[in-house]
Amino acid sequence: MVSISSYPSPGMEKRDVELPYIVVYLRKMRGGRRTVPQSAPSWKELLVSWFGAFSGIGVVAALSLVYHMPLIVPSFGASALLIYGLPDAPLAQPRNVIGGHVISAVCGVTVYALCGLTWWSAALAASLAVLLMLITRTAHPPGGATALGAVLAKASPMYILTPVALGAAILVLVGLITNNLLPERKYPRYWL
Repeated sequence: MVSISSYPSPGMEKRDVELPYIVVYLRKMRGGRRTVPQSAPSWKELLVSWFGAFSGIGVVAALSLVYHMPLIVPSFGASALLIYGLPDAPLAQPRNVIGGHVISAVCGVTVYALCGLTWWSAALAASLAVLLMLITRTAHPPGGATALGAVLAKASPMYILTPVALGAAILVLVGLITNNLLPERKYPRYWL
């Protein structure tokens, strides 16, 4: 039995009633109400976010085609949202973008090399990437997809350098240029 007052959660009444843990556990899943309404970005911010995403993904894709070398992975689409659309977010900072992708690529390539392509190697690569990003303070959600992609694509160790490290660095470089076009934006907030 668990006292409901020992697990304060939005929407839960504060009473000293003994409830089975499973009830308290399930009640937490109801969530709460958003306390601060999310405001829409200004048209200038929207335009700069679009321009940054278009430019970042465009540069990486164009370099891939011109130099006939892979520089792009699908998870970069999600990175574009963070870097160009939410540049103040901790998960969008250069340390997180580059570090998160590289750590995840290493996890994916290593797991594939040791375990091959199985359902559990895909899960192991993504979960190890999550664990290592959290330990190293380089959490970047698209990194989980980078690790998963390495296993599914049967990636060689070169995958770590190109497309992942080089492509992520290019996305950050374009973010430095485009995010600072507006006076109210400053990117990055920090490097390390």
